[in-house]
Amino acid sequence: RFQQVQSMMCDLMEWRSQLLSGTLPKDELKELKQKVTSKIDYGNKVLELDLIVRDEDGNILDPDKTNVISLFHAHEEATNKITERIKEEMSKDQPDYASYSRMSSSPTHSLYVFVRNFVCRIGEDAELFMALYDPHKLTMISENYLVRWGSRGFPKEIDMLNNLKVVFTDLGNKDLSRDKIYLVCQIVRVGRMDLRDSNSKKYTQGLRRPFGVAGTWWL
Repeated sequence: RFQQVQSMMCDLMEWRSQLLSGTLPKDELKELKQKVTSKIDYGNKVLELDLIVRDEDGNILDPDKTNVISLFHAHEEATNKITERIKEEMSKDQPDYASYSRMSSSPTHSLYVFVRNFVCRIGEDAELFMALYDPHKLTMISENYLVRWGSRGFPKEIDMLNNLKVVFTDLGNKDLSRDKIYLVCQIVRVGRMDLRDSNSKKYTQGLRRPFGVAGTWWL
């Protein structure tokens, strides 16, 4: 029973990290929540705890707001699902090290980035896009973190000063086994078409133009 509960806890911890990452699309998020509630209900059955009845979305039914017949059908349906799950688990022949392999392969690595300052003589507003980059596959392996920087040398949202932080999550062992990973910052200038254009009647404001790029070897 200990090994059985240990395996379930490993699954729940892995799924929890995926839920907290905030990177899953809506349909996958709903499916993962259903897997989590199903695993919890199955674990309660293994530990001989009380059965929790839920609705279709996995929310716990309130007995004060649900009629007796609906509660009865929910109990019956939950019992049948758990019984089928027990039969499936008993038919599987998994080795004892399966839980350890799942834990070792779970995406538990993260990179914390704190943007303290940005120094670049542009003269106009800028947008900074930071992401992780694989130089061998020539592709980004993460989403972009956007920072809007003003022409006066401060963030556009002044309340974000000294609070520009981001965590790149869901970095698994596969990512750490790459030869190199760079943290790349792409700089986009927002303003005139040409910086040399000084006549306010001729130039157009709000144009986004690539300005520069910087990178640092993280791994």
